[in-house]
Amino acid sequence: MQRFFALSRTTHGVLDIAAPGFVALLWLGKFPSWSTLLLSLFTAFAAYTAIYALNDLVGVMTDKEKVAAGLKQGYSVEASAFRYPLAQGVLDYRSGVIWFAFWFILALIGSYLLNPLIVWILVAAAVLEVIYCLLLKVTYLRTLVSGLVKSSGPIAAIFVVQPKPEWWGVLLTLAWVFFWEIGGQNIPADWNDVEEDRRVGAKTIIIRFGPRVAGLIVLISLAITVVLSLFLPRISPIPLGALYLLGTFLIGVVLLLRPAYQLYRSQDGRLAARLFDHASYYPLAQLVLLTLFVLFA
Repeated sequence: MQRFFALSRTTHGVLDIAAPGFVALLWLGKFPSWSTLLLSLFTAFAAYTAIYALNDLVGVMTDKEKVAAGLKQGYSVEASAFRYPLAQGVLDYRSGVIWFAFWFILALIGSYLLNPLIVWILVAAAVLEVIYCLLLKVTYLRTLVSGLVKSSGPIAAIFVVQPKPEWWGVLLTLAWVFFWEIGGQNIPADWNDVEEDRRVGAKTIIIRFGPRVAGLIVLISLAITVVLSLFLPRISPIPLGALYLLGTFLIGVVLLLRPAYQLYRSQDGRLAARLFDHASYYPLAQLVLLTLFVLFA
């Protein structure tokens, strides 16, 4: 099973589930029923498991080029001896397809039971993930697609708890996740893989513009993320006052802005990996903070 979990980057995927969890709790202002909560957790796990596997299935040929030239050590939340299991030959392609199909079908069923509209969000996420992979050697603007893919989970979570949400809130939520993904996940991940990507002719922001501009984009994107987080309480039906705003701001400073500024100043690729790891825990930290306020405030 370790090979299959490596295909789906399960450690990272489990952390990602915190983002839709936070968004659902924010919009509802309380915990949903146990049946909805358990079904949502299962559906989110199935969806992230499938979409991450799809990434490796579509990009297997490029991954084989990277493996042939030698792989660099991965960043900690994705470091694994079975990194790129299809390309390394530790998992055959047919098994990978079956694994993806199994979890994607379960995610579709769960999505339908929660809200049929979420089925379309899931399908759109899968299509965008394919497009993202196919653009690797075409344009660095694929980074924007990654922001939309990562936003799909939290947006789907809104429609679990609010069948007819206010669209300004949906757009605010999307923007918050979008800039976090670009500045805290996508560009740092590409930065960590810059040597491998350059060898295979990939088009990324770090390759196209260099470390100084890439670092500035990261810093600006994460600054926008932190600013937008201060407006998210307007969405919630429960009062989240100054103490909550202070908490969410400090989380942003510690997990996003501080490591982003260090990366911008030093332009050291090792700090890109560190930023990726810190940013991966950002949604979880937000979920923990909001849970404390829902339970005790």
